[in-house]
Amino acid sequence: MNIYSDGGSRGNPGPAGIGGQAIDEKGRVLAEVCEFLGDATNNVAEYRALIRILEESAGLGFNKISIRTDSELVAYQITGAYRIKSKNLLPLAERVRSLLEKYEDVRVTAIPREENEVSDRLANTAIDMGLEGEIEPISPGHAQGTQGNLF
Repeated sequence: MNIYSDGGSRGNPGPAGIGGQAIDEKGRVLAEVCEFLGDATNNVAEYRALIRILEESAGLGFNKISIRTDSELVAYQITGAYRIKSKNLLPLAERVRSLLEKYEDVRVTAIPREENEVSDRLANTAIDMGLEGEIEPISPGHAQGTQGNLF
C-alpha cells in the first residue's frame, strides 16, 4: 500500500490543513483525509497529515507500506536520518512510529512536491473550507486517534 500525505499552513504558524491518500497496487484509493487543523506550523501539519492517513488505513490488512511525503524533514526524522530537535514534533514522530510497528516492511521516501499533488490539493482544500467556515478545526488530541472531519 502506498501512503501519500501533505500538510501545509498559510503563515508559520497559520491556518493549516492536511491531506492524504492510501492507494493500493492497482491505483485504487482506499482511504482519504482532508481536514482543517486551525492554526499550526507547517511541520506540525506535515506530521498530523501522516498520522491521520496512517490511522485511516490501519485496518486495511496490508503488511507492507510505502510512505511518500514531500516533507524531507518528516521523512528523514521518521527514518532516523535527522534528529528530532523540536519538543513539539517528538510526540508526533513517536505516534507515527507506533502506527508503523504493525507493518513488516516500511519504506519512507521524500518525493518532489509535483509527485504529491493530490495530497497538496486536499490540504489546501481543507484550509479553504476551514477559513470559509465550512468545516471546524479538528481538536489537538485528534492526532492521537479520535475521529474528525473526513472529506
